[in-house]
Parts: sequence; structure tokens; C-alpha cells
Amino acid sequence: MIKLNLEPPIAKKVPKELTTHGDIRMDDYFWLNQREDQEVLDYLNAENDYFDQMTAHTKDFEKTLFKEMKSRIKEDDESVPYKYNGYWYIVKYEKGKDYPIYSRRKDTLEGDEQLLFDCNEMAKGHDYFRLVGISISPDNTKVSFGVDTIGRRQYTIQIKNLLDDTIFPDAIENTTGSATWANDNKTLFYTKKDEETLRSHTIYKHTLGSKFSEDVIVFHEQDDTFGVTVYKSKSKKYVIIACYSTLTNEYHILDANRPNDDFKCFQERIRGLEYSISHYGNHFYIVTNKDDATNFKLMKTPESKTKVEAWEDLIPHRDDVLLEDIDIFKDYLVLSERANGLNQIRIKKWDGSEDYYLPFDNETYTAYTSTNVEFDTEVLRYTYNSLTTPSSIIDFNMASKTKNILKEQEVLGGKFDKNNYKSERLWAVADDGVKIPISLVYRKDINLDGSTPLLQYAYGAYGHTIDPYFSSIRLSLLDRGFIYAIAHVRGGEYLGRKWYEDGKLLKKKNTFSDFISCSQYLIENNYTSSEHLYALGGSAGGLLIGAVINMAPKLYNGVIAAVPFVDVLTTMLDDTIPLTTGEYDEWGNPNDKDFYEYIKSYSPYDNVLEQEYPHILVTTGLHDSQVQYWEPAKWVAKLRDKKIDSNKLLLKTNMKAGHGGASGRFEALKEDAEEYAFLLDLENIND
Repeated sequence: MIKLNLEPPIAKKVPKELTTHGDIRMDDYFWLNQREDQEVLDYLNAENDYFDQMTAHTKDFEKTLFKEMKSRIKEDDESVPYKYNGYWYIVKYEKGKDYPIYSRRKDTLEGDEQLLFDCNEMAKGHDYFRLVGISISPDNTKVSFGVDTIGRRQYTIQIKNLLDDTIFPDAIENTTGSATWANDNKTLFYTKKDEETLRSHTIYKHTLGSKFSEDVIVFHEQDDTFGVTVYKSKSKKYVIIACYSTLTNEYHILDANRPNDDFKCFQERIRGLEYSISHYGNHFYIVTNKDDATNFKLMKTPESKTKVEAWEDLIPHRDDVLLEDIDIFKDYLVLSERANGLNQIRIKKWDGSEDYYLPFDNETYTAYTSTNVEFDTEVLRYTYNSLTTPSSIIDFNMASKTKNILKEQEVLGGKFDKNNYKSERLWAVADDGVKIPISLVYRKDINLDGSTPLLQYAYGAYGHTIDPYFSSIRLSLLDRGFIYAIAHVRGGEYLGRKWYEDGKLLKKKNTFSDFISCSQYLIENNYTSSEHLYALGGSAGGLLIGAVINMAPKLYNGVIAAVPFVDVLTTMLDDTIPLTTGEYDEWGNPNDKDFYEYIKSYSPYDNVLEQEYPHILVTTGLHDSQVQYWEPAKWVAKLRDKKIDSNKLLLKTNMKAGHGGASGRFEALKEDAEEYAFLLDLENIND
């Protein structure tokens, strides 16, 4: 590893006094939140220049890693077609192109191909491009779609005539990008966002032939802790508005054949009552936590009686099984469950004659139902992969119990053999005695003697579970001797809903201490050592990284914090920032003194100390709508001022992207190559 004696940029200090509950905090870098200020842009560009200088010696290696990652990907690839309303829909990629091409074929896969969207053409002239929300009208003649060319997740919706390939002249900006057709083929429902907070708050109705400016508001969510969306039931009978917050749901339904009627409230919101609805026959099926069903249960109710008192148990609550979702078919009900951290797919016939689970025999795997838009079919499509096994898309005939593997992910380059790798599930013990699962993968030919480099990853928030999944990109680490570990810390739902509840609000610190306990376990059991241990997390996982290196900086040689949520207290006190009010049930509302003090006790930015820190790489995007760029920028500025070591501290800001980083499958690989080069360089691995 080459050491360079370059001076990092030093952000000026402009002390700002922040007072809440009589407590005064001094923020020297508050000024960095002025996105349009040239001095701010100059500072971010100076950090980028410093990053480029400090990593100049790895640039050739980055190119090698990028080419290596790219070489494993089948460039001329296409999705497994799925059938919907008489057409087969296909997504494909062409060699050398970054973006997908969407097409369809009528009746059979041998029919003429109709191009829907070539995103490579649409992306020309844009540094960032993303297409979402493709919604086909019931008569198959029109399609609505949303486009974002900034990276801030504010999509512009347009409508395309599929009979002559013309785009309707009108467009609507600042939407979620998705829209839903009524059954009359001329009425479209869509969601708009608040211009400042980006909260999805209003459902509009558009009628073809009219201007978007004349559209009618059919629902407005006034509670700023809720967001809204609109979709159609799989049965195609109802248009449904979903109102959602972290802890509470409410739905409104409308006969899709009567788009000019008023929406009817399915069940008024009750704080703490979570539910989702699916329609089949003359009933609604409800996945809910009603009556303290912590891990959720399945209930049903007649169409005519949607209030909670009419709901009846169908699949009761189980303490050891989390009910995650359902898929409804004409003759079958499919339940997606999780037991002891592992995915389960359960299949039941409506007539009660069959009830069985799909068999899976690996200890660390991921399996989930895939694209199942057809209602009258015996075929369930699901996806399976593991840390050592590339992804497979499988059609399972629920009647004959036979499966057809439609596609296995190809890992090109000729070097990959899954038999060369081993996956394990380990159990660390947390400070409070709770066992924390760890999924890890490594090459069988490495020595587990404590000197092995290991990258430990976690997320740990919102009940989002990081399942043990296959990654061809990750092979660039594994084949150079790294172990890769996923710490299933509290805050996710790997071990059920209580696992999530025990890692949020006033129990949030469990997430951080769990991660540290996993690191200590891996060191104590000779998988690695602190000289060779690295940590990675993004967004809320970046908060985890920030908290952990304040608490236990000497455990790690280096860390990567991607788009990290690190200025938790200031952000949660500012209700003009996107996501803030909707996050109160996750982090707590710091306008309440108890939550203020608790958040302040772990918020990474507020707890930077005069101490030694590991090598640190921080990434962000100027247009990030989820975690504003100034959080990581302020954090790095404060770390530079406080830390007492000479370890690397690098900030890379993508000046043309948002929370998800660069658009396009290959541009994103360049960011992966940069991160891997940072880690491998710290291990003196440069080829």
C-alpha cells in the first residue's frame, strides 16, 4: 500500500447553535446543507479531488476489478417472460448497453415482438436515467410510465399509445412514477409528492383526452407521518388506495368498473393496527397483526363487511413463524413465511385438500415468490439462490408438484464453480445473552487462522431483512481470500417481528451492539482479526457503521459507509426534510425529550470523539432524496477535525446521482470496483 502525504480539504467552521429541550448543540458544519451554494459545491469537489489523489495508485486496479465484474455478467441477456392479459412480457439487455429494453409478444412467444421502451435511447443526453411504473391498460392499447433523470425519485408520468407508438403530449411531474388503470381503459389514478418533503400524499384521477392540469384529487393524506399509493387488486375488481406509516395502515377501495364513484374506507386506521388486503371471490384476505399477532396472521372477511369486527381467522398467529406475504390463485393460496430466519413457501388448496411446503435443504438460502400476475393458473413462479448458488427462476406446478427451472443465473468467465465455496450460519451472543445469526461465505481453500480478511455487512432497520443471497460481484473479494459475512442484527425481521421491535426506537442501540458482538465472535473464533476486519453498511446501515466506529473503533481496520444516515438528531428535528415525519415510529420523535436524549446518545455525528478511527470511505449523492448529501459531508468534516490518527478518511460525492448511486448496470459496477479497491488496498492486494 502506497502512502501519500497529501493534505485533505478542511471545511471551514461556522458555529450554529441548535437548542432543543434546553439542550444546546453547536454545529460547526451546518452551512453545508446549502445545495446550491457555490462554496458548498467547491468543498464537495475538493473532497472528490482529494479522493482521486488518494486513490490514484489503485485506479488501474479499479479498472481490472470493473472489467472482471463486468466479464461475469451476461451482457446480451433477457428475463424469463411472464404472461399477463394475453401478452408475454420480456425485459432484455443488449451487449455494451447499460439500460433495459422492454417488449412483449401476443399470445405466444413465437408472436411478433412489439417494442415498448428502449431505455438506452431514452437515456441519451442524461447523466442519470430510470424508468419505473410500467402499467398497461386493460385493453392492452396504452401504457403509462414514470421517468426520473435526476436521481431524486421525483418521476414524470407520461402515457404511450401502443397502437401507433406515439407519446401523449401531456405529462405530470413530481409523482411516484406508478399509476393504475380503471377497467374503462381511459381513467388513470396516480400519486403526487410534496415538492419539499417528497412525501407521497395525494391521489389524482386522470381521464384520457383531458389535461393533467384538470385532474381531480380523489384522496389527500393530511397526516404527515403517512404516505399513500394506489394499485389494482390481482382480481382486477378493485382499485385500492393504501395509506401507510411504520406502525399503521388504512385502505380505501373502489370498484374498478366504476371509476367515478367515491372510494370507500376499508377499515379506518387504528394506531398500531397493521394490515394489507388481497381480493378473491367474494372475500378480502387480510395479513394483519390484529389482536397482538406480533408475527402476523391471515384473516378473511366478506366484501360487504370490511370493518375489523367482521374479520375472521384463517391462518392463526404463530409465535415461531412470521407471515410475510400471500399470493392468491384461483385454486391455491400461497403463503410466504419465515421460521428460524429461513424463508418458507407454503401452498394450500382453497378446498382444504392439500397443505404442504416447498422443500429447501440449505442452511443459508433465499427463496421468494416471483412474478405471479396470472390468477387462473396452477403454476407458481419463485426464485431461489444462496451465498454459493447463483439465482434460479423456477416454475412450480402446484397440482403435479413438479418444477421446471426456467433460468439459472450465468456466471461467465469460466472460473466460477460453486463447489469451491462454503457457506455457514453461525450464532454470536449479544451483550444481553441473545443469539445473533451470521451468514457467511468463503472459498474452501483459505486458511481460517485469524489472519483472513473479512467484510462484515448489515442493515438493521425498518424490519428489512438481508437474506443470504448470491452475488457475482462479491466473487472479486472471495477469490482474493476474503470472507463475506452478513450479520442479521436486530432491527431487521430475520428472526420474526420481535427481532425488528427489539432494534428500533428506544431499543435501537441493540442493532449496534449486535454488530459489535458478531465482530468479536468472528475474531474469537479465528475467522479474522481486528487487523483484517472490515465493515460495510449503507443508508440506515451507514448509521450502523457510524455508531459502531464511535463505540468500538479498534475492532476494524477499515469501514465503508454508503449514503449514511449519520446526522440523525438534526434530521429528525427538521420536518421539511424528506422522510422525517414518516420516520418517527422508526427512530422516535426527538421533539419528545426522552427520544431526543436517546437519539443524541448514539447519533454518529453528535458522538464523534477525539480518538483513533479505522480507515474510512464515505459515499453520497448530491441529489439523494433519502439521506441528504450534507449528512455524510458534515460527518466527514467533523471526523477530520476530531480524529487523532493518520488513517485514510475519504469522501466521494456523485454529483450527478441520488440515493441509489449511478444509473445503468455498468456505471454502478464502477462504484463497486472503487469500494472493493479501497478494501483490497488496505490488505495490500492490488492484483
